[in-house]
Amino acid sequence: MRLQDAVPKEGSRKRGRRLGRGISAGQGASCGKGMRGQKSRSGRSTRPGFEGGQNPLYRRLPKLKSFPMVNRKNFTIVNVSKLASLEPNTEVNLSSLMKAGIVTANDGPLKILGDGELNVPLTVQAAGFSKSARTKIEGAGGSCSLVEGPEKVSAEANSSGDA
Repeated sequence: MRLQDAVPKEGSRKRGRRLGRGISAGQGASCGKGMRGQKSRSGRSTRPGFEGGQNPLYRRLPKLKSFPMVNRKNFTIVNVSKLASLEPNTEVNLSSLMKAGIVTANDGPLKILGDGELNVPLTVQAAGFSKSARTKIEGAGGSCSLVEGPEKVSAEANSSGDA
Protein backbone atom coordinates (compact mmCIF):
# COMPACT_ATOMS: atom_id res chain seq x y z
CA MET A 1 0.00 0.00 0.00
CA ARG A 2 1.26 3.45 -0.90
CA LEU A 3 0.36 6.93 0.28
CA GLN A 4 -1.49 7.74 -2.94
CA ASP A 5 -3.65 4.63 -2.43
CA ALA A 6 -5.15 6.09 0.79
CA VAL A 7 -8.16 7.86 -0.72
CA PRO A 8 -11.76 8.12 0.48
CA LYS A 9 -14.24 5.57 -0.83
CA GLU A 10 -15.89 6.44 -4.15
CA GLY A 11 -19.05 8.49 -3.56
CA SER A 12 -18.28 9.28 0.10
CA ARG A 13 -17.04 12.81 -0.71
CA LYS A 14 -18.75 15.41 -2.86
CA ARG A 15 -16.51 17.36 -5.17
CA GLY A 16 -16.37 21.11 -4.62
CA ARG A 17 -18.35 23.54 -6.78
CA ARG A 18 -16.38 25.04 -9.69
CA LEU A 19 -17.59 28.61 -9.56
CA GLY A 20 -17.50 31.06 -12.44
CA ARG A 21 -16.71 28.54 -15.21
CA GLY A 22 -19.57 29.29 -17.62
CA ILE A 23 -23.32 28.70 -17.63
CA SER A 24 -23.03 25.00 -18.47
CA ALA A 25 -21.25 24.41 -15.15
CA GLY A 26 -24.39 25.56 -13.31
CA GLN A 27 -22.59 28.21 -11.22
CA GLY A 28 -21.40 30.62 -13.90
CA ALA A 29 -21.24 34.44 -13.96
CA SER A 30 -22.26 35.51 -10.42
CA CYS A 31 -21.53 32.02 -9.04
CA GLY A 32 -24.87 31.72 -7.20
CA LYS A 33 -24.07 34.71 -4.97
CA GLY A 34 -26.58 37.10 -6.47
CA MET A 35 -25.72 40.42 -8.06
CA ARG A 36 -23.63 42.95 -6.16
CA GLY A 37 -22.90 43.60 -2.51
CA GLN A 38 -20.66 42.73 0.38
CA LYS A 39 -21.47 39.02 0.43
CA SER A 40 -20.96 38.53 -3.32
CA ARG A 41 -17.31 39.61 -3.31
CA SER A 42 -14.40 37.22 -3.17
CA GLY A 43 -12.77 36.44 0.16
CA ARG A 44 -14.46 36.40 3.54
CA SER A 45 -17.70 38.40 3.71
CA THR A 46 -17.25 39.92 7.20
CA ARG A 47 -14.87 39.38 10.10
CA PRO A 48 -15.93 37.26 13.09
CA GLY A 49 -18.13 39.24 15.51
CA PHE A 50 -19.14 41.85 12.93
CA GLU A 51 -22.78 42.92 13.33
CA GLY A 52 -23.28 45.24 10.38
CA GLY A 53 -21.90 48.32 12.10
CA GLN A 54 -23.92 47.83 15.29
CA ASN A 55 -21.76 47.83 18.43
CA PRO A 56 -20.79 44.12 18.55
CA LEU A 57 -21.36 41.81 21.48
CA TYR A 58 -17.70 41.65 22.48
CA ARG A 59 -17.71 45.45 22.91
CA ARG A 60 -21.10 45.60 24.67
CA LEU A 61 -20.08 43.23 27.47
CA PRO A 62 -18.49 44.59 30.66
CA LYS A 63 -14.72 44.64 30.54
CA LEU A 64 -12.16 43.33 33.02
CA LYS A 65 -12.68 41.29 36.20
CA SER A 66 -16.01 39.46 36.23
CA PHE A 67 -19.75 39.93 36.16
CA PRO A 68 -21.37 40.93 39.46
CA MET A 69 -23.14 38.11 41.29
CA VAL A 70 -26.90 38.34 40.86
CA ASN A 71 -28.01 37.03 44.27
CA ARG A 72 -24.96 38.01 46.30
CA LYS A 73 -24.99 37.27 50.04
CA ASN A 74 -24.15 40.28 52.19
CA PHE A 75 -22.67 39.67 55.63
CA THR A 76 -21.97 41.88 58.63
CA ILE A 77 -18.25 41.27 58.97
CA VAL A 78 -16.34 41.45 62.26
CA ASN A 79 -12.69 40.55 62.81
CA VAL A 80 -11.49 38.57 65.83
CA SER A 81 -9.43 41.57 67.01
CA LYS A 82 -12.68 43.52 67.70
CA LEU A 83 -13.94 40.69 69.94
CA ALA A 84 -10.83 40.85 72.19
CA SER A 85 -12.27 43.86 74.08
CA LEU A 86 -15.31 41.87 75.31
CA GLU A 87 -15.66 40.32 78.77
CA PRO A 88 -14.68 36.62 79.17
CA ASN A 89 -17.41 33.99 78.62
CA THR A 90 -19.69 36.50 76.88
CA GLU A 91 -22.28 35.24 74.42
CA VAL A 92 -21.52 36.98 71.14
CA ASN A 93 -24.14 37.43 68.40
CA LEU A 94 -25.19 40.25 66.08
CA SER A 95 -27.55 41.92 68.56
CA SER A 96 -25.01 41.81 71.42
CA LEU A 97 -22.33 43.33 69.16
CA MET A 98 -24.71 46.14 68.19
CA LYS A 99 -25.44 46.83 71.88
CA ALA A 100 -21.70 46.88 72.65
CA GLY A 101 -21.13 49.35 69.77
CA ILE A 102 -18.71 47.09 67.88
CA VAL A 103 -21.16 46.85 64.96
CA THR A 104 -23.13 49.94 63.97
CA ALA A 105 -25.32 48.61 61.15
CA ASN A 106 -27.02 45.31 60.36
CA ASP A 107 -25.76 44.50 56.85
CA GLY A 108 -26.94 40.89 56.99
CA PRO A 109 -25.99 37.75 58.91
CA LEU A 110 -22.87 37.92 61.10
CA LYS A 111 -19.58 36.52 59.77
CA ILE A 112 -16.42 36.34 61.85
CA LEU A 113 -13.03 36.76 60.13
CA GLY A 114 -9.65 35.88 61.64
CA ASP A 115 -7.66 39.13 61.50
CA GLY A 116 -5.99 39.90 64.84
CA GLU A 117 -5.46 38.09 68.13
CA LEU A 118 -7.94 36.79 70.72
CA ASN A 119 -7.10 35.74 74.29
CA VAL A 120 -10.62 35.83 75.79
CA PRO A 121 -12.90 32.76 75.84
CA LEU A 122 -16.18 33.64 74.08
CA THR A 123 -19.33 31.82 72.98
CA VAL A 124 -19.79 33.06 69.43
CA GLN A 125 -22.97 32.52 67.41
CA ALA A 126 -22.66 33.57 63.77
CA ALA A 127 -23.78 32.61 60.27
CA GLY A 128 -20.21 31.98 59.14
CA PHE A 129 -16.61 31.70 60.33
CA SER A 130 -13.34 31.74 58.45
CA LYS A 131 -11.00 28.83 59.26
CA SER A 132 -8.51 31.09 61.03
CA ALA A 133 -11.26 32.77 63.09
CA ARG A 134 -12.62 29.40 64.22
CA THR A 135 -9.16 28.18 65.30
CA LYS A 136 -8.42 31.44 67.18
CA ILE A 137 -11.75 31.42 69.05
CA GLU A 138 -11.45 27.74 69.98
CA GLY A 139 -7.74 28.20 70.80
CA ALA A 140 -8.67 30.90 73.34
CA GLY A 141 -11.06 28.45 75.04
CA GLY A 142 -14.27 29.68 73.40
CA SER A 143 -16.84 27.95 71.21
CA CYS A 144 -18.27 28.58 67.74
CA SER A 145 -21.82 27.73 66.73
CA LEU A 146 -23.40 28.31 63.33
CA VAL A 147 -26.72 30.16 63.28
CA GLU A 148 -28.92 30.24 60.19
CA GLY A 149 -30.14 33.66 59.07
CA PRO A 150 -33.83 34.45 58.59
CA GLU A 151 -35.12 32.03 55.99
CA LYS A 152 -37.01 33.24 52.96
CA VAL A 153 -40.51 31.81 52.60
CA SER A 154 -40.82 30.07 49.25
CA ALA A 155 -43.71 30.64 46.85
CA GLU A 156 -44.78 27.00 47.26
CA ALA A 157 -45.26 27.42 51.01
CA ASN A 158 -47.44 30.51 50.50
CA SER A 159 -49.81 28.92 47.98
CA SER A 160 -52.41 26.54 49.32
CA GLY A 161 -52.52 23.03 47.90
CA ASP A 162 -56.35 22.75 48.01
CA ALA A 163 -56.89 23.96 44.44
